[in-house]
Amino acid sequence: MLILEANHIEKSINDRKLLDVTHLQIHYEDRIGVVGRNGSGKTTLLSILAGEIEADKGEVKTSASRYFLPQLKETDTFRSGGEITKSYIDKALAMKAEILFADEPTTNLDTHNIKELEKHFSRYRGAIILVSHNRYFLDQICTKIWEIEDGEVKEIHGNYTSYVKQKELLRRQQQEEYEKYITKKKQLERAVTMKEQKAQKMIKPPSKQMGTSESRIWKMQHATKQKKMHQNIKALETRVEKLERVKKPKDYPAVKMKLSNQDQIQGRNVLRVKDLSVSFGNHVLWTDASFTIKGGEKAAIIGNNGVGKTTLLKQILERVPAVTISPAAKIGYFSQNLDTLDTHVSILENVMSTAIQDETTVRTVLARLHFYREDVYKEVQVLSGGERVKVAFAKLFVSDYNTLILDEPTNYLDIDAIEALEELLINYEGAVLFVSHDCRFVQNIASKIIELSDQKVIEFLGSYKAFRERSQETERDYMKEELLKIEIKLTQMISEMNDEASNELEKEFQMLIHKRNQLRNQVNN
Repeated sequence: MLILEANHIEKSINDRKLLDVTHLQIHYEDRIGVVGRNGSGKTTLLSILAGEIEADKGEVKTSASRYFLPQLKETDTFRSGGEITKSYIDKALAMKAEILFADEPTTNLDTHNIKELEKHFSRYRGAIILVSHNRYFLDQICTKIWEIEDGEVKEIHGNYTSYVKQKELLRRQQQEEYEKYITKKKQLERAVTMKEQKAQKMIKPPSKQMGTSESRIWKMQHATKQKKMHQNIKALETRVEKLERVKKPKDYPAVKMKLSNQDQIQGRNVLRVKDLSVSFGNHVLWTDASFTIKGGEKAAIIGNNGVGKTTLLKQILERVPAVTISPAAKIGYFSQNLDTLDTHVSILENVMSTAIQDETTVRTVLARLHFYREDVYKEVQVLSGGERVKVAFAKLFVSDYNTLILDEPTNYLDIDAIEALEELLINYEGAVLFVSHDCRFVQNIASKIIELSDQKVIEFLGSYKAFRERSQETERDYMKEELLKIEIKLTQMISEMNDEASNELEKEFQMLIHKRNQLRNQVNN
């Protein structure tokens, strides 16, 4: 059922046309993910459709109730970012609007709360239009993707992975078309060259013994043929010029950099934590944490909000007695405060100020993060939050470090930037220790998982997928043990029960039956 229709929507900001959308429709129970680079107009589009702001031109027709869940939320010194986001989400869900517009609803949420939000959104009675940099979340929720590029919106059916596959298919088709274009162009150019060579031979007498008059007669006879040959050449050149040009798809080679002390750290311990315990008053974060990070290793710290992930990073950076750092390690730290940037100078000046790589390498890294050509001369003060994050990362990446410690590096980045960041980190030959709630980001980068849970720190050598499978298997084994205990208890109770069994015993029996059925379902799923 159609519940909203938008036609000929235009919106400009500072003389730049941000949106130029011909037609959009929202149907009841649609689940639409809006994707596009930082500054492409995702939030603006949601705000217009939600009735929060007016478009310069066009109309939005709807009689449905609408609610807008904003990305930027009020801060609160007494609550964490995750708690604030959750309170906004609870309010949005309670409104029960027919169309819910959600701008980055997973911001600051841990894995547990993201899964809870996924359940709420899956059950939601109405349409949901959401912006999110969390690819896993988009995969679980969305049945359509709106891609914003150059102000226009393209609708693709399917979830985010389906969208990526369709984009890759288009890229391969473009590559094939480009190869056909190059092959045809070379064929025509070869034909031109051969005919030019043949035309040159036509003006030379076949024999040096030929007299002047004979040579003149020979040339006259071949003049017509030569003229025709030049006409053929001109026709071929015209065909080359009229060939429909096909742009070559961008294909970026890996960024390779020589790091300080690289040979001294590769495969060796650069960081060691041994029996580290942290508590605040009576609140214990964890006890006896122990793990190592080797040169070239990529390790992810995961866990729910409040378990002390950032605290663990700070303990390492402060080099408390339980932490040992290799003398060959040069540690660079990335946090969200962006205090390493000078807002009054350009992107390139900021990054080059501490770089040990040459300008060509620096520009290559900036291009990977979508700062092309003249973009690098923009002053940092005119950049968006996400763009500043990219500059801060680039500055860290090319500086004199061989071990990177990153605290939530994907916050405020669009999906394109996250994928670019992934590529740079995957090919980085130093050590990386990072905190992230983005499970797709963790899966794509980490070769080691460090989980903070139940006041313990667990080190697992392997991918995030392998870690989850092992955790699920461990949880399943625990549930099987619990199920066996309940089965034994029920057998005992049946033998003890008689016609005069007390109400309390009957209630306990029914409660155990219910719990047994729940565990059976969980074990079998």
